Amino acid sequence: MGRTALWTSIRDTLTGEIGAGRYAPGDKLPTEAELAARFGVNRHTVRRALAALAEIGTVHARRGAGVFVTHQPTYYPIGKRVRFHQNLIAAGREPRRRSLHRATRAADAREAEALGLKPGDPVHVSEGVSFADDQPIAVSRAVFPAERFPDLLIHLARTGSVTAAFRAEGLMDYTRSWTQLTALAASPTQAGHLHLQTGAPILRTVGLSVDPEGRPVEYGRTWFAGDRVTLTLAEGDG
Repeated sequence: MGRTALWTSIRDTLTGEIGAGRYAPGDKLPTEAELAARFGVNRHTVRRALAALAEIGTVHARRGAGVFVTHQPTYYPIGKRVRFHQNLIAAGREPRRRSLHRATRAADAREAEALGLKPGDPVHVSEGVSFADDQPIAVSRAVFPAERFPDLLIHLARTGSVTAAFRAEGLMDYTRSWTQLTALAASPTQAGHLHLQTGAPILRTVGLSVDPEGRPVEYGRTWFAGDRVTLTLAEGDG
């Protein structure tokens, strides 16, 4: 039996055991050493089987803690008050965000129209990957009017929170004006960030947030892993 058949057999065995309830969502799997001893293989073969399970979202690794069975899809409300950290904490998940890119540049036509600017006006752009319990669930891009919030990227780098960064710039509250939802196939870049196969189903939200006077403050796009998040309409926002 070749190596490929060995790791495939381990993957399929663990998949069957997870499906049968031997390991429930949130349970920690045996260590690589324990699985290697159980299946009579080396740890590299076990690692390849676990990586295959992670690629399809069955398990996820937590740094320094081990490999865990993925929870049921995270319920993520979209409504007038979309707050990443609060949403995940409310769903019983541990939130984390990794920054990919922050920059100030000229607004393109779509961004300018959404934010009430002229094409070419300066905007701040922040891109990142959002995690729930160390599992990537979304890739996002947020665009902000730079003239109104000149130091926003500095505050965002310091706090990691859009809400906190806005407050540091004097904006105490903001709400979602509108949200659009579209089903798409993951691009190679999106799939890489989300640990998916290229072409896997993802959900894209496009939304605009405004201040209490109705002035646009954030134009954002988020691409969610389709099998890891259940987007729900917050009560009262229908």
